[in-house]
Amino acid sequence: MKKLLSVAAALLAGALLLTSCNEKNGKIKIGVIQLVEHPALDKSYQGFVDGLAEAGYKNGENIVIDYQNAQGEQANCVTIANKFVNDKDDLIFAIATPAAQAVANLTKDIPILVTAVTDPESAKLVKSNKKPETNVSGTSDLTPVAAQIELLKKILPNAKKVGLLYCSSEANSIFQIDIAKKACEANGLEYVEGSVSNSNEIQQVTQSLVGKVDAFYVPTDNMLAAGMANVAMVANEAKLPVICGEDGMVVSGGLATYGINYYELGKLTGKQAVKVLKDGAKPAEMPIEYLEKFDFTYNKDTAAKIGITIPENL
Repeated sequence: MKKLLSVAAALLAGALLLTSCNEKNGKIKIGVIQLVEHPALDKSYQGFVDGLAEAGYKNGENIVIDYQNAQGEQANCVTIANKFVNDKDDLIFAIATPAAQAVANLTKDIPILVTAVTDPESAKLVKSNKKPETNVSGTSDLTPVAAQIELLKKILPNAKKVGLLYCSSEANSIFQIDIAKKACEANGLEYVEGSVSNSNEIQQVTQSLVGKVDAFYVPTDNMLAAGMANVAMVANEAKLPVICGEDGMVVSGGLATYGINYYELGKLTGKQAVKVLKDGAKPAEMPIEYLEKFDFTYNKDTAAKIGITIPENL
């Protein structure tokens, strides 16, 4: 019996090894690491997959996509990144700054493309956004922060003070908040910072600013995007509008945004991947790319609930 079990175990191990080899054999392996689930990042991933498919790179046919979600945990990002490096993937696609940093810290050889990273240069992923000079390139989700603050002023011309909500550990958020502060000053607005370090603090921090501000501004912050329902619950009850960094946050209860299309951003990154896989392009020589079109989005239900009329010229 023991001999039979040993033989069976050996056959199973061999079958698993053969399956692994067969998956890799003749197919390009792409590891995808996404920081957390929320609409913007989900759309980025789908756009990336579709961008590859349009160029003939289809999952399960000539490529194998190993999609992993870190569920918002940095430790998970490191574990997933280690897996991709050990698997010797042909290319790694990292969605959001912490995910990108985890991978970039572990390999200087495997090509890495990133998206939903506001400023790869300040995140130390590249030496320059124009010329990375590392194994990292990709697309930025930098939104028109100054225009978003101007939008707040157009919707609420009598606003005096703005609550800036963001996660203090996200480099992309700090980068945007610095722009938002300058934009507030340029528009004659005071601001109060409301930073969170974990998702459990979102509701409490938002509530702490009620009565102190006339509106909220939330950038494309991953933690706040995932917890936008908590922000909206407090803000809408207090009839305080929330101007957001992207339209997924508007759908989750925010009032309005000038934002980018994350699906198209992911698709643009997919086209970059094709250049790497098909043409042999090197991320070191590929500049970070940006979307040039921004869309105005607002939530009719939220506007009605808080008693805000959106100006017709918007």
